[in-house]
Parts: sequence; C-alpha cells; structure tokens
Amino acid sequence: MSRADDQPVQPAQPAAPGRRLLLKGAAAVGALAAVPAVASAASAAPGRSAPYVNPLVRNRADPHIRRHTDGFYYFTATAPEYDRIILRRSRTLNGLASAPESVIWRKHATGDMGAHIWAPEMHRVGGKWYVYFAAAPAERVWDIRIWVLENSHPNPFRGTWVERGQVKTAWETFSLDATTFTHRGTRYLAWAQYEPGMDNNTALWLSEMANPWTLKGPQIRLSTPEYDWECVGFKVNEGASVIARNGRLFMTYSASATDANYCMGLLTADADADLMDPANWSKSPTPVFTSNDTTGQYGPGHNCFTVDRDGRTDVLVYHARQYKEIDGDPLNDPNRHTRVQRLGWKADGTPDFGVPVADTARGWA
Repeated sequence: MSRADDQPVQPAQPAAPGRRLLLKGAAAVGALAAVPAVASAASAAPGRSAPYVNPLVRNRADPHIRRHTDGFYYFTATAPEYDRIILRRSRTLNGLASAPESVIWRKHATGDMGAHIWAPEMHRVGGKWYVYFAAAPAERVWDIRIWVLENSHPNPFRGTWVERGQVKTAWETFSLDATTFTHRGTRYLAWAQYEPGMDNNTALWLSEMANPWTLKGPQIRLSTPEYDWECVGFKVNEGASVIARNGRLFMTYSASATDANYCMGLLTADADADLMDPANWSKSPTPVFTSNDTTGQYGPGHNCFTVDRDGRTDVLVYHARQYKEIDGDPLNDPNRHTRVQRLGWKADGTPDFGVPVADTARGWA
C-alpha cells in the first residue's frame, strides 16, 4: 500500500475441496492495497499522532485502513456475523475506535453473496470507490469467490454501492482475500485461491487488471504453502498486502490455521523487475510476524499498511486475539481485534515487523 491515495494511477469447475480443506484458506479473508501508486508520497498532516491504543477496534478481523487525500482514515473489516460490510472514518487512527460505524452493504437473502461476507477492502481507483470482498451463495456457503462493489460518489458514505459482480479467475474454485495496487502505471490484483490438483488450501496469485473488476491475465502463482510454519492445521497462503519502499516491493501474507498458529510471511521483488515473472519474487524461509507469549497476542495476521499523520511513519495494521486457547472452530470465535503499530525498517532496507505489541502499549516501542 502506498502512502498516497489513488492517482492516475475460465475452465469448467473441478471438484470442490471438502469443508475442512476450505477452512484452511477460508478463515483469513483478504486485505487489499487500495492505492494506485504503491510508492508515492502522501500529503503530510503536521506532527506525529498520539501513541496508538490497542486493541484499536474490537471484534473486527481482517482490517483494512487507508488514508485518503481528504485527510480521513477509512476503516473496514470483517464483522464476526459475516453478514455485512461496515465503514468508519476518522481524522486520526485512534479516532477509529469510537468513530460511528455505517453499514454500506448487506448480504443477499438468497443466491450469490448470501453468506460468509469476509475481508472487505476499500480502494479509490479512477475517481471511484471500490470494495473487494469474499462471499458465497446462501445455499452453498463454502463456494467462496471474490466480488466487487463500486460507488462513484466522492463520499463513500453517500451515493449508491453498485454490485459489479465476481472477479473471474482461471478456475471456479475457493478464492478470497483480494487486494489491488499499482506499480509503474500497471494495476495488479493479488489474491488467494485453491488450485485444482494441488495439495493445499490456498496459494497466492497475481494478475494485471483490465479494469477494477476484470483480470487482464495471465495469472501467476507467487507462493504456495511449503514450509512447516505455513501448514499448521491448514496449508494456507492468503491475505496479501503490498508496500513499496527502498527500491523493492514487499508483499506480506498470512499462513496456517486462524488460531494461535496464524502468522505472516514475506515475498520480495525488485522494483525494476517484471512482477509477472514468479522467479523475480523471493520468499522468506521464516515467518516475519508471529504470536508472542510475552505481549499476550496470538494469531497476528491479515494485515495491511497505512501511514501516520506525519506522512512518513509507516504503520502496520493487523488482527490478533488476546488468548491462545479457542473452544471449537476458530471461525466461530469473534475476538479477533484490529491492532496497529509502527512498522520499522532495517539497515538493509527490509521491513522490521518486531512483535505484536501488548495491549495499551505505545505503538512507537
């Protein structure tokens, strides 16, 4: 995700994986990077924000926060009832905690987009607002696909949200967690999807886009679960988000089951490289952000990036739980809370995620 807002900037369905297979990729719905220019600079508000308060927004998972050119932070996330898309805004990050919450769209009673409304992301593209989210038919709740809403009004709390339909990928299989970004004038979509014949739940995919709801193709696989830490409980790569800094693009993603084993991995590409060549992306062999017993935060992931009011300080946005043990299916546990903290940078120009900070800790630590 960039510091700035938007600037000018398929075959027959195979046999579907079973419910438990789907749950591997299902639990963490995606995060989109809604800015058209991944590495451009934003207008800076004077001064640095007050220390961040955590959790920032309770009972909201898969958070997506973007700072628009109007000076507002816009927030959307998965509601634990999986039935609606919500939106908040505030002049400050901390203000999102108490900002009024509006429902901008609700699931259908029957048919498409009738169940499992997951991981919405709101992006500004070509002067319009777009929300990317995952949903399933009310009658087939695990046939989850990626869908798009559009609003042409300058104020996303007003106007009409039009359903632009499903993002069609190479296969009609379990897919979710779409995010969009632009790099050097080209818009991309990254998402998670089950590939027929593969022994996993979801891999990460990338494609150029013809318009905000249509892929240009081809689509390439960037990463598949291969390390032990990506395959605990379920074999999952999902929830991608992109930040461009220091001559490179960094794509975070989440892996494993959505309990305390949930964690974040990292892909890296040179800014001058062809992003559509998988060989140009390198993958960290170890996770970059994990549960921490000392700070009492578990299952951190499904992140995105934003920037502080100073226009320079990068901020990591993610969800986590405050306990390790979960009764029943983690998808039925509502206590994944939105959290924020400063994103550091190492001397070699790579991101320094640190550990998920403790509750009420200063985000600058």
